[in-house]
Amino acid sequence: MNGSPSHPGAELAILVVAAGRGSRAGEGPPKQYRRVAGGTVIAHGLSALHRAAPKAVIAPVIHEDDLDLYYESVAGLDALTARRLKSPVYGGATRQASVLAGLEALDADRDNRPKIVLIHDAARIFASKELIIRAISAAKSYGAAIPGVAVTDTIKEVDADGSIVATPPRARLRAVQTPQAFDFDFILAAHRNAAAAGADGLTDDAAIAEWAGHSVHVFEGDAGNMKITSAEDLAIAEARLIRDLEDIRIGQGYDVHAFGPGDHIWLGGLKISHDHGLVGHSDADVLSHAITDALLGALADGDIGSQFPPSDPQWRGAASKIFLAAAAAKVRERGGMIAHIDATLVCERPKVGPHREAIRASIATILGVPLDRVAVKATTSERLGFTGREEGIASIAIATVRLPI
Repeated sequence: MNGSPSHPGAELAILVVAAGRGSRAGEGPPKQYRRVAGGTVIAHGLSALHRAAPKAVIAPVIHEDDLDLYYESVAGLDALTARRLKSPVYGGATRQASVLAGLEALDADRDNRPKIVLIHDAARIFASKELIIRAISAAKSYGAAIPGVAVTDTIKEVDADGSIVATPPRARLRAVQTPQAFDFDFILAAHRNAAAAGADGLTDDAAIAEWAGHSVHVFEGDAGNMKITSAEDLAIAEARLIRDLEDIRIGQGYDVHAFGPGDHIWLGGLKISHDHGLVGHSDADVLSHAITDALLGALADGDIGSQFPPSDPQWRGAASKIFLAAAAAKVRERGGMIAHIDATLVCERPKVGPHREAIRASIATILGVPLDRVAVKATTSERLGFTGREEGIASIAIATVRLPI
């Protein structure tokens, strides 16, 4: 059982615990579904695990209230990562119960039952390939192993009154991380036995192994393998992720649609009442079309006509937010983020000002970016040209995206 594996995914499953509420991260959805650098925390973490162990089965455990959030988060993952994901299972009231639920689901899949399982927190999104390799090797050698980093600060033990009662020697202390690594049969049995015995106060899987009487080995962790807990941690994580996206691209898009019969138009996925409609093969959302082309241009990936040809009947009358969301997904599939959208509408009517903030919010939601990364402006053409004659609307858009080198 000694030695490194031939590759970091042999007979391996990675259980990703994502059922917590993350209340210390402040108001908003649970921290694993917060958006940082163009994607959610859990999406970044799953992508990192796949890069580190491309042959591993990845098994998420989520809260039953978060199913829609989970599927929205993983929708933009690249196809190779998505194929390694098992369907999520629901966790329990405690981390211990959630891990057991995930282990039971892995056990039930007899065709893919792992020999080694790594149990990882969704809030740690910077797990490296080197850390995963060390975890697999330690699990094979010791059966139960956890990553730890040396403590650099002096640690004091205090009593209820805050008085120091002990100063543990730093040389013997480790700050414990995940993924924690185990022989699958052993940790499954240990979790089952602990649950049956009512031993429900065990804070991590190493504690479960210790409770079961197994010695737990500590292998070298990674100081960069931070855990996201607070709003400050989210900001730090985003800065780290953006720092790695050094390929900055700018794309531009332009679109125009003529007015025709109707009582509304679509702008940025928002329905706006008007005394005319816009004519087009889809819903003729001129603003969404321009932004879609700008994003595709930044990726050098054709244009809206090549991706969604008007000759294809499936796009007749289609909602243009489909095209916009697909372009955003292409950015995420490349491991990138949408840094900014700046779009301008050119028309005499309708007046865009009263709808501007709602349009911005609609676009931000479709793209999955913060509102402050979307700008929408409007101007007239001073009664000149087809827009001045109120024959149609034009839109110009610029998209800035960041991609990994």
